[in-house]
Amino acid sequence: MERPLILVTNDDGITAPGIRNLISFMNEIGEVVVVAPNSPQSGKGHAITINSTLSYEEVHLDGPQKDFSCSGTPVDCVKMALDKILPRRPDIVVSGINHGANSSINVIYSGTMSAAVEAGVESLPAIGFSLLDFSWEADFTQAKEYIQNIVRKTLENPMPKGIVLNVNIPKLPKEEIKGVKVCKQANAKWEESFDERVNPHGKKYYWLTGYFNNMDESEDADETALANGYISIVPVKFDLTAYEYMNTLNEVMKFD
Repeated sequence: MERPLILVTNDDGITAPGIRNLISFMNEIGEVVVVAPNSPQSGKGHAITINSTLSYEEVHLDGPQKDFSCSGTPVDCVKMALDKILPRRPDIVVSGINHGANSSINVIYSGTMSAAVEAGVESLPAIGFSLLDFSWEADFTQAKEYIQNIVRKTLENPMPKGIVLNVNIPKLPKEEIKGVKVCKQANAKWEESFDERVNPHGKKYYWLTGYFNNMDESEDADETALANGYISIVPVKFDLTAYEYMNTLNEVMKFD
């Protein structure tokens, strides 16, 4: 049988340890093509490049896969891969492994998850993987078997079109990971402020600071699962319609 075609991308850049580990994991499952940013693109969300040109080039880094470095955002990488690089539509798109969490509200800021969501827009199965460790020396191999099993199960059990998976992995040794939990996105947010500073020329500038405020202690929240040593899987969709409010809004918006 033909091996599945797997598109791999990320937001930390094509040379980041997270994506290099993910590539090696995916090489054991299928034929891999990598299209990833040529520089870090964290926090870019679903941004696309419209005011400048885009380019890509094949690079030779490691492994048997084909690697392409793209000048754009994670979403640009998916678009470029589908239109210009891949020999056919991929069987699955995997994004990551991100250095740091993309649980809860972080999903809307994440370039890692936006790449997966863009694949969902194209009716492709997709998964974003993140490890709760910002270190460049993070050990991604602890979750190798979980990551591979999640990808295999997704390939074998097609999801409804438009749904992608947000997978977050706790920073734990393999033997301390308790398993996998399907979760909801926790009700949490960043409490932010801008630290005002002055440069040597006397001009004010600002540095974003803040802390993460988790207001959700429910058992089925991703933050709860992660805190208790589980890998969290949240099904995500790009349709942001608040269906539960449509009938009420119809009443509110009636005009005589």
